[in-house]
Amino acid sequence: MAEIIRVFKEEFPPFRLIGKRYTDADRGPDGGFGHKWQEWFEKGYFGPLEGIKDALPFGGGYVGWMRYAGEWEYWIGAFFPEGTPVPEGYQYADIPAAEVGFCWLYDEPEGELYGEEVHNMCLEAIQKAGWEIADEPWFVELYNCPRFTTPDEKGKIILDYGVCLKG
Repeated sequence: MAEIIRVFKEEFPPFRLIGKRYTDADRGPDGGFGHKWQEWFEKGYFGPLEGIKDALPFGGGYVGWMRYAGEWEYWIGAFFPEGTPVPEGYQYADIPAAEVGFCWLYDEPEGELYGEEVHNMCLEAIQKAGWEIADEPWFVELYNCPRFTTPDEKGKIILDYGVCLKG
């Protein structure tokens, strides 16, 4: 099981999320979106995003950006400054400034970094820190290099998992 090794808060400026939006209809047999991430890497979908000047102004990696507001939506993409032109074939969402409470989830790459149990564990840790979760919040998985991509001496990685807070 993943352990939380850090809880902190970050200020996100207004930004543009560019990527592709998925819904419950796009979930894989395991109930997740891992197969969509695999598709992104296999088909080179990150290539056009990596070519945009000023890509990833904060966050330091690819993102899974999600929420439930009437229906589930899960975005795969990257963060950009407001007004960044959107490549053909991609979608975008303009996100207002927000405070985001984060947990660093620490586990082996094949470990328990995803799912309801670690989600609830993070929400509890963020609330225990004294921060209030926004109504109908956005959640974020930040895949930072090298924390997420390069296992440490114990063979473990860190997934940054966050939730938007009440302002």
